Amino acid sequence: MARVLCVDDESEALLLKCAILDRAGHTAIPAPSVTQALAHLRATPFDAIVMDWQLGTEDGHLLLQQIKQLSAAPVIVVSGYVSRAFQSSEPTADIYLEKPVDPSELVTILETLLRPSAEGATLAS
Repeated sequence: MARVLCVDDESEALLLKCAILDRAGHTAIPAPSVTQALAHLRATPFDAIVMDWQLGTEDGHLLLQQIKQLSAAPVIVVSGYVSRAFQSSEPTADIYLEKPVDPSELVTILETLLRPSAEGATLAS
């Protein structure tokens, strides 16, 4: 299945997202900070990225800009700040989901984005 980078500064949320994706057969790699997320992205390719928007004092928009420069992988933002994230300027994520996210919805959306026919398509939330 897919290698997914999970970025969240809240350890419980990070562990939960990774567990959901692992249980669905994917390999979830946790990154509790922007610095660690970027280090992972520079070291190895990922099929998708699931990230929070509010990352402590770090800005999700800046991380998203850097992700888009380093990777063509689809990005799913799962956040309590979806309205702020969605209104952010370019680049944008492929989809924005409000916390708490339903585990089956997260897996379904991820797998939809990973399908070859979904390449280049953007889902709206």
